[in-house]
Amino acid sequence: MNTENKQIILTADRPTGRLHLGHYVGSLKRRVELQNSGKFDQINIMIADDQALTDNADNPGKIRENIINVVLDYLSVGIDPALTTICVQSALPALHALTFYYLNLVTTARLSRNPTVKAEIQMRGFADEGLPAGFFTYPVSQAADITAFDATVVPVGEDQLPMLEQAREIVEKFNRIYGPTLVLPEAMIPENETQRRLPGVDGKAKMSKSLGNCIYLSDTPKTVKQQVNGKMFTDPQHLRIEDPGHIEGNVVFTYLDALSTKEHFERYLPEYADLEEMKDHYRRGGLGDGKCKKFLIQVLDEILDPIRTERAKWEKDIDSVYDILAEGTAKAREVTNATLARVEKAMRIDYFADRSVVKEWEELLKKTNL
Repeated sequence: MNTENKQIILTADRPTGRLHLGHYVGSLKRRVELQNSGKFDQINIMIADDQALTDNADNPGKIRENIINVVLDYLSVGIDPALTTICVQSALPALHALTFYYLNLVTTARLSRNPTVKAEIQMRGFADEGLPAGFFTYPVSQAADITAFDATVVPVGEDQLPMLEQAREIVEKFNRIYGPTLVLPEAMIPENETQRRLPGVDGKAKMSKSLGNCIYLSDTPKTVKQQVNGKMFTDPQHLRIEDPGHIEGNVVFTYLDALSTKEHFERYLPEYADLEEMKDHYRRGGLGDGKCKKFLIQVLDEILDPIRTERAKWEKDIDSVYDILAEGTAKAREVTNATLARVEKAMRIDYFADRSVVKEWEELLKKTNL
């Protein structure tokens, strides 16, 4: 157990495609800040390929081809392997064992009530096609991931809070039955409400590769411009420049809320002191959607240009990317194996840790023969 009161972070991503702006705003940018803050003893980022297989079991190649893609995205945004451990979930066998043990502490009724699972089931159409058992139980797998690293802090979006609550329930039940063994994790949610869930460019609640509404971190300037100008919704009632416009539900302003700074206005739109002045003008009328989109494209390119440059550098040295992943996974295997050993000892199923079981049986036989 984390007896030294270390501050440990665990975060994860499913390797089902390249990471996009929603990932950057919702988690990646914050991870880099936390990594560089010096406030944490250990930071772990896991590529959750096991979890991705729960709804991609018929297409494992999709997962395999995106492992390196995700690592490239991590490195390109500033994740430093000297400060953060990057690892692969499926290569940590302790997680599989912990998941199995924890399954005995959770009922199917409780899993059925998990709001995040219910929403994901509906989104993926499992209600009609049949629900894979692995997907249904992935909150338990997530609890195994968190506890295996002794994570004290788990950065999550609001939609993932039910998952962390279920992990906390498992920890509390385990510790109640077997004694204090597991660390109780705390949630960390984004401070900026807009950043908690960046919508797709089409205004849909979530960016999705299948919906084609993403801006990927590796997208070219041309692609970014096409996504903003061609697909991004503004105010359908703002038909003429002079018409008063609405900010609420206007995706352009949602993105500007999440991404723009006063410095961006100084560089690209100095006629406004800040975003609030720009919003006021749009509400009054006289500010066209084209000008708003042009400014957003400039903001996006300023954010994405250094990420593109860094990714291009790493793409020329995939051997080093592979080594970073292999070394991080080996380090994570040691950590998670130690947790598994502690759990099995608490459950008294560590039969071969020493020969104490022999003495116990000898004592039992003596009592039986009396």
